[in-house]
Amino acid sequence: MMLTRRRLIAISAVMAALPATTTRARAGAARHWTGQALGARASIRLDHPEAEAITARVMAEIDRLENILSLYRPQSALSRLNREGHLDAPPFELLECLSLAGAVQRASGGRFDPTVQPLWALWAESAANSVRPDARAIDEARRKTGWEKVKLDAAAITLQPGMALTLNGIGQGYVADRVAVLLEAEGLTDILIDTGELRALGGRPEGGEWPVRLETVEHLTLRQRALATSAPLGTTFDQAGRDGHILDPATGMPASATWRSITVSAPSAAIADALATAACLMPDAGSIVAMIGRFEGARLDARA
Repeated sequence: MMLTRRRLIAISAVMAALPATTTRARAGAARHWTGQALGARASIRLDHPEAEAITARVMAEIDRLENILSLYRPQSALSRLNREGHLDAPPFELLECLSLAGAVQRASGGRFDPTVQPLWALWAESAANSVRPDARAIDEARRKTGWEKVKLDAAAITLQPGMALTLNGIGQGYVADRVAVLLEAEGLTDILIDTGELRALGGRPEGGEWPVRLETVEHLTLRQRALATSAPLGTTFDQAGRDGHILDPATGMPASATWRSITVSAPSAAIADALATAACLMPDAGSIVAMIGRFEGARLDARA
């Protein structure tokens, strides 16, 4: 089974311009840290007199968010919700992320759906046994999906029996947004955050916008925007690379090969992430543009 996770998370930022009298205090402020975050190699490069302390706070925030949003941590809020079908007083971040997911679910006509986790689990288990799930198993898993079956409010989140949620397709972008808020509050600017999706605030410290390299676009830059790329066959369940990880809730099957990749940018990395994922399930470019047009500042940057 060819399931993989993001291999590198990178965060770069510099301190906002300082008065001349404080230039000496800034000397030697740059720090470069490497380690683990979100189950991947992480790199943080900060130019700030308190870079070491800020790095520690960034890592603590990512760890805190994983304890809320991760499917890979058994005691995360999301894992407990999936296991028990009910979660009282859910964390604000889980509610916010699911609310954003719900907005894209509605805009996409249901193509983006956090309730596809039972289908995803079925395909993953079948791939581990070197088979494809049969039609009966897919239909059974589909009966456990449906965003309209989720009860979501500040008091509690409730799922129907057998249901489970996933934040794949929006969670990495949401984490990038939260880290950006933290770094801005620390007085940093010219920030580039890469958690699998890109979030840029300001430009490059040496001047100009942040350059982005994509297979489908020769020249793309970012400033004050986030960018996400999704590819139906970017990650696959099977060794042959036929069954992609983006599943269509209407059929229970992997996304068709209509698109090789879709790139979307928006003010929010979470929204860009979700829109790019949903776009992979759209039948034509017109449908993609119409969906993206429902979100202020979002745009389709590339498709192939």
